[in-house]
Amino acid sequence: MARPKHQRIDPADVNRAAARGRSGNPAKAAAGPSAARGPATAADWVAGARLRTLPLAIAPVALGTGAGVVAIADGPWHPARALLALVVALALQIAVNYANDYSDGVRGTDDHRVGPARLTGSGAAKPRQVLAVALSFFALAAIAGLALTVVTGQWWLLAVGAVAIIAAWFYTGGKRPYGYHGLGELFVFVFFGLVATAGSAYVQALTVNLEAWLGGVGVGLLACAVLMANNLRDVRQDRVAGKRTLAVLIGPLGGRILFTVFMLVPFAIAGFFALFYPTALLVQFALLLALPACVITLWAKTARELLTALQLASLTALAYGIGLGLAFAL
Repeated sequence: MARPKHQRIDPADVNRAAARGRSGNPAKAAAGPSAARGPATAADWVAGARLRTLPLAIAPVALGTGAGVVAIADGPWHPARALLALVVALALQIAVNYANDYSDGVRGTDDHRVGPARLTGSGAAKPRQVLAVALSFFALAAIAGLALTVVTGQWWLLAVGAVAIIAAWFYTGGKRPYGYHGLGELFVFVFFGLVATAGSAYVQALTVNLEAWLGGVGVGLLACAVLMANNLRDVRQDRVAGKRTLAVLIGPLGGRILFTVFMLVPFAIAGFFALFYPTALLVQFALLLALPACVITLWAKTARELLTALQLASLTALAYGIGLGLAFAL
């Protein structure tokens, strides 16, 4: 059966639409002014949180908590601290999603996107409304982080939290957002991989072991894969908008290969841990999600296919983080 024509992206249409100051989505450009959306619904606001990315917040907390349980040996683990760490991670993830929506929308980058419509870029919500929601979730992350600092007595964690919030904002915010200069994957690896995993382990045991650091590398690479799939989908439109993501800088072929590396290296790490934690071998079952994501990405021809790969990569991260965390804890 032939693919629906609206799924294919013609670069010429993108360039012509950009020159006219309209969306890079040919279907939207052809629709004209009458296609303007009404006020955002509750479903629009939920979609704006980008729920498919939330596993990237859950995975490092689950893995880090399991690593922390190993570090404290026979001592008690602290479920309340784990819950607070999860609130911090989820609130930051949602906050950065809304902040991205706001910043890309007011900058005009989303005028060229072909993926799901954004609140600001589509005109469904006023920019200040989206900004207010983003700031609310940043505040929630800060409050949960403060509570975590109080219960652990480690006041230097406030500095870590402040840096994480700053990094989240300047991904697409500010005059020179680092996400526009090919550094998105690096910061995602650091904060949604190493920092989130090591931090979750630290609040349990007040130390960070090899399980947390190396496990953080694994979940960080999977988070990078999710971002790469997202940016591969928008690579042509990002070129038009002047957004130089890593996918734009190395090209679609390089991005597809790097996505595959991001997806598979974590399973080599899990294999290493299986030498010491036999149940970690079960994490390899997550390859049932990872391998199809790699195949789809390597041969994808449409934005819809890359969105499917992104969803599979996100679920892979969730299975990997929870699975490895349980292998450590049990």
